[in-house]
Amino acid sequence: MQITVSDLIVKYMERLGVEVIFGMPGAHVLPIYDELYRSKVQTVLAKHEQGASFMAGGFARVSHRVSACIATAGPGATNLVTGIANAFAEQLPVLVVTGETSTYIFGRGGLQESSGEGGAIDQSELFRGITRYRKLIERTDYLPQVLNQATQALFAARPGPVLLSIPYNVQKEPVEEAVLRQLHFPSLQSPDPVSEAPLAETARFVNVARNPVIIAGYGCIKAGAREVVGRLSAEFGIPVATSLKGKGVVAEGAELSLGSLGVTSRGDARDYIEQHADLLIFLGAGFNERTSYLWDERLLDGKRIVQVDRDAAQLGRVFSPDVAILGDIREVMGGLAAELRRLRVEPKSLADLNKHRHTQRRGGPDAQPPETAEPQRAFGLIRDFYHALARRFPRDAIVFDDNIVFAQHYFDVSDGNHYFPNSGISSLGHAIPAAIGARFHARESPVFAIL
Repeated sequence: MQITVSDLIVKYMERLGVEVIFGMPGAHVLPIYDELYRSKVQTVLAKHEQGASFMAGGFARVSHRVSACIATAGPGATNLVTGIANAFAEQLPVLVVTGETSTYIFGRGGLQESSGEGGAIDQSELFRGITRYRKLIERTDYLPQVLNQATQALFAARPGPVLLSIPYNVQKEPVEEAVLRQLHFPSLQSPDPVSEAPLAETARFVNVARNPVIIAGYGCIKAGAREVVGRLSAEFGIPVATSLKGKGVVAEGAELSLGSLGVTSRGDARDYIEQHADLLIFLGAGFNERTSYLWDERLLDGKRIVQVDRDAAQLGRVFSPDVAILGDIREVMGGLAAELRRLRVEPKSLADLNKHRHTQRRGGPDAQPPETAEPQRAFGLIRDFYHALARRFPRDAIVFDDNIVFAQHYFDVSDGNHYFPNSGISSLGHAIPAAIGARFHARESPVFAIL
């Protein structure tokens, strides 16, 4: 059966599992909007295309599913760029649909033409460095290949945004609906099983270490490894520090939580790691500029290092680990726990941790200077707000945060809440639209945007 390209694109979205598309209608995408009106995909009208791209990113971050945004040609597409760049940095599967002038206008100076012909801007080229795949669809004969390429990029192990730019006249052309039957969805298989050797060596490192520390990043949350990391920490007495994006892997404020590691944190985790740790186990943490205090060598100096990540590109990217394990964090930690039990490894003593905390509270010679009365007064309301937020919403709250400085310092994220700092490319103005997008997936959860 023949349908129009615009109908095909909407049915393609349904096949991807897209529930909501965020955007603004314009002349060059009206055929697609006509089909969206008749589809199961809910349309959300944004007031600015940048907001639409951030909404799509917020939906993808919370749902871990494909989200979508749509804009007309020219300024509509260019307004999407910042939000799509952020989605690219966060490896979010966002389908971007933009319109374009009809192909017979290319190079003739049509209104909002952005084909790259005749001196017009090339909107597809603008997205070159911030998408996993992009295509200006000028014909229908290669649509099966285009949609398959887009699908592979959206469902890859390292996903990212995909741009489909479709001229107005192409949207109205007929095409066989059978094209959709040619789609191939990649199977998301885990990396090959981890061999016993690195797990055995890691277990041996833990066994002989006096003060091992886990540094948990956002990769733990993406892998669904919160529970297994928390159990391993509790069973073997291993304190856990997190990156900013990893806040909440274990409940902050708990006995074995060191809190967040980073330049805008309280500094407790950094002090303990520098002064006491002899083994660091990185789990899905990139150790970027913020987490590493500008890659301060004192954090790693004199310590054995184990790094676990699902992304091979992260292993050894910033530092040279003694053991590097490519694999699913949840499975690796489960395997490590089993190996530690086989070796009958005893829980680590918390004497140094308790002494360190006591010294910090007393303001001993090695402690960081206590906060003065003036900052306490200046930021007292902010501190009280975050403490109240943590108490009032201990589970299922979703928090998008543009500021991050105060949240990293004062917000104790539980292992049942979800904290999304302004990471990616750290674009201000992200929190409100991202929270709106997230709410369309998490309809029963309290969702907050903090500016």
